[in-house]
Amino acid sequence: MPNGLFALKPAEAMATDGQHELRRTLSLPALTAFGIGSIIGTGIFVLTGTAAANHAGPALVLSFVMAGIGCALAALCYAELASMLPVSGSAYSYAYATMGELVAWFIGWNLVLEYTFSVGTVAVGWSGYVMSLLGQFGVHLPESLTSAPFDRGPGDHGLVATGALLNLPAVLIVLAVAAVCYVGIRQSSAINSAIVIVKIAVVAAFILLGANFISPSNWVPFVPPNTGHFGHFGWSGVLSAAGIIFFAYIGFDTISTCSQEARDPRRDVPLGILFSLAICTVLYIATALVLTGMVPYTDLDVAAPVALALDRHPELRWLGIPVKIGAIAGMTSVMLVMTVGQSRIFLTMSRDGLLPRWFADVHPRFRTPAHSTIITALAATLIAGLLPVRLLGELVSIGTLLAFVTVCIGVLILRRLRPDLPRRFRVRAPWIICSGGALICSILMAALPPDTWIRLALWTVLGLLVYAFYGYRHSHLHSNPAPAGGARP
Repeated sequence: MPNGLFALKPAEAMATDGQHELRRTLSLPALTAFGIGSIIGTGIFVLTGTAAANHAGPALVLSFVMAGIGCALAALCYAELASMLPVSGSAYSYAYATMGELVAWFIGWNLVLEYTFSVGTVAVGWSGYVMSLLGQFGVHLPESLTSAPFDRGPGDHGLVATGALLNLPAVLIVLAVAAVCYVGIRQSSAINSAIVIVKIAVVAAFILLGANFISPSNWVPFVPPNTGHFGHFGWSGVLSAAGIIFFAYIGFDTISTCSQEARDPRRDVPLGILFSLAICTVLYIATALVLTGMVPYTDLDVAAPVALALDRHPELRWLGIPVKIGAIAGMTSVMLVMTVGQSRIFLTMSRDGLLPRWFADVHPRFRTPAHSTIITALAATLIAGLLPVRLLGELVSIGTLLAFVTVCIGVLILRRLRPDLPRRFRVRAPWIICSGGALICSILMAALPPDTWIRLALWTVLGLLVYAFYGYRHSHLHSNPAPAGGARP
């Protein structure tokens, strides 16, 4: 059994799995837009204020740089593996080829935390911005229909009932996004590209116009003194803020889940990953500088910090509604891209036999993983409708960081085990880049609250039970090892 648990799926088999089932319609600009669409959202419009007010102060800029460096190193590793293994499973597939089936399952199971839980988390933030925008026009829904029925209990322990029934707007947007993803990748790409243009324009307008209202005194002290507790300002606060705003960078890896729908995956997927991350990092750093320069960091602990900064300057209040529209659009594109990514991961795991075959069914007309899209939507609907955003964000971050660590290590393993595989993109100085990426992501994981690790452990136990009672017994790699792994019997 140990050999079966760590059996590797040959890279050659991955390259031919279902290669003709999905439509290859995505160009480099479309892939880059997918990356930007999945990155810019809740992080820049919500978490910037919380991280600055409670952890880093104006040094939030350094937190963005630190998180960006970790993501950049991981992105380089993703780029090499994507150029070598142009398949839809992202980190799951990369782990299957380098560390074996058990590790691949573990990573695939935790990618559900990144993608499905991200959809639910962002939907809750979307609901808040929509209610705020409608409120400006005198439209109000009952709180019982716009809040989660469960929240953390006293002292952040356990769950308690809030009296609300359902976060209805969050549920409706998840279902609407899933419908778009169901009918085709081309439609999803077109809508995402349009939304990306809108939100980049809004962010750029805030940076360019807000820069005229910066007060340098708001940047003093740049690194506020520590309060005596780890993570509350000082350099430990900068580190903690980096772990929190890491959520803002999540999404560039979604591009790798679309490899089998890319026109030239070995070239365009790596470039799309790097281009999207570079663009978003520049926007994040500029936004953090302008935001903390316009408003004292102590005032930014609000749900809409960018809108607050505009309200503080009467000359810019007219930009408030466009910013809210841009935030809503940005979060919509994040949900769209994450839904696409999760459905492709389910499809890939099903093709390997680790999930029921039903997950791998492709719609005969739309050529999309229809059933996987439905399952993703149903799960995200429950998450968005029932749970609060603060309970979900930390789980998303830790699941993603774990996947990044695996990818960084996987590059080093494949360099040693399969140096013969063609690589159209190669990481330079791999022992420095890959080890550095794994180390930084591990440090950011360690900076997350202890209860997040407990929830990760519980989620992992549940996943191992599913693997033991279904995945291992139905794995195509075990039942049909003679062919180059993973093909259907």
